[in-house]
Parts: sequence; structure tokens; C-alpha cells
Amino acid sequence: MAIANGRFLLQGPESAEITILLAHGAGAPMDSASMNAAAGVLAERNFRVARFEFAYMAGRRSSGLRKPAPKAETLKGEYLAAVAELNAAGALVIGGKSMGGRVASMIADDLYAAGKIAGLLCLGYPFHPPEKPENLRTAHLAELKTPTLICQGTRDPFGMREEVAHYALSDAIEIVWLEDGDHDLKPRKAISGLTAADHLRTMAETVRAWSARLGDRRAAG
Repeated sequence: MAIANGRFLLQGPESAEITILLAHGAGAPMDSASMNAAAGVLAERNFRVARFEFAYMAGRRSSGLRKPAPKAETLKGEYLAAVAELNAAGALVIGGKSMGGRVASMIADDLYAAGKIAGLLCLGYPFHPPEKPENLRTAHLAELKTPTLICQGTRDPFGMREEVAHYALSDAIEIVWLEDGDHDLKPRKAISGLTAADHLRTMAETVRAWSARLGDRRAAG
């Protein structure tokens, strides 16, 4: 169960070797059904999971007004502030759902070069807006140096497998494709024979294996 601590929702063992800091997507808060489910399966695999909200989303709670999300570029400072405030023990992986992961990807290399993070985790990366595949959000991903894992549904309208295959992406990026998954990684059971729980387990097990390789890299370095 997640525990509120200041601006963070915390879940998983305090003694975990790796903490994962997750930001939400543009339209849903840090305790949306999608983020609750993702944080839960990661915590079950002995990650310490911390979630936070950008100010515009926190403002929705207090005002009741659905203020639109600002441009992702303007949120970098807030994400950096969250990293500093969390002051995680052990290794830290940053990332998030959709826009949250995108913002994290914009600050990752500076933090990685400074030894402050071990990697980047994106759950449903928004490669482009839906139905606008020409408006790519990938320029910085071509030169990314931070070890990165992107978990993406094959029918995600923000970037389907057939589209992403043609993008110029850094060799530091690994992508796990979840068959028939949408932007929340949910498949259509009648078509795929899979459930959202199946994909969440695959996601969490992949993150566990990927994070072990991060540990090997840190030990070698």
C-alpha cells in the first residue's frame, strides 16, 4: 500500500537497493488507476517506488479546475527539485508515465553524468501526439547516454511498434513491446488472449532484469 509522505507517495521496502521515482502523465494524477497498478507490481518486486505530482496537477486537486498541462520542457525544474527533495538512499531510477517519462528523459543525462541516477524508465513514451506521427518528440533520444528502458504497447497511439522501428534512437535505449497494449499497456483480451495483469507482470519482471544489469554496470565502473 502506498504511503503519503509530503509530496510523495511511497511504496515498497525502505531497504530496497533501487528507488524508482515516477511522474504522472499529462492528463491523470499520480494515483490514477494506471499508476497505482504500475507502482504496485514494481513494489512487489522489491523496488522502492516514489510518485510525485507537478504543480499544475496538484493545483487541480485544490481548485477542482482542470487546468491544462504546460509544455513538458517547462517542467524540468520541478522534476529536478523532486529528485533533490527525495534524496533517495541507494541507486535511483527516474521516469514516469507518458509525459512524466518524457520530462525525466530531458534531464536524465545531466543527472547520470553527475552520478545521481542509474537509469531512466518510461512507461508508454509519447513519441508523438496521437494521429500526428509527423510531430516527433525524439530528437534528444538519439544522443541519450543514460541507460533507458521504455515499456510500450504495440498499439499505443503515441508510438506504435511499426513507427518506432524507423526512429533514430540511442543504443542506450531498450524497448520492451507489450503485445496489443495501449497507452496504459492494456491489451484487448479477446484479440490477444492477454490481460492487463499479464502485461504489468511482464513490465515489472523486465524492469527487475534490466535493473540488475544496471547494478553490474555500476560495479564494473
